[in-house]
Amino acid sequence: MNADKCIGSGVCALVAAAVFDQRDDDGVVVLLAEHPAEEHEEAVHEVATRCPASVIEIHRT
Repeated sequence: MNADKCIGSGVCALVAAAVFDQRDDDGVVVLLAEHPAEEHEEAVHEVATRCPASVIEIHRT
């Protein structure tokens, strides 16, 4: 995730609130779970494709 490029659209926090939030002062994305639970996997993939600034990346370990 490259928060420096975040435009604060809120898609991430709306679609996957258990994994992402936004800072109150500027709306920049905040990662709540670096390794989200399996039940959030579909939402995280959706966020990665819908983020208008393309700051959400999925890396498999």
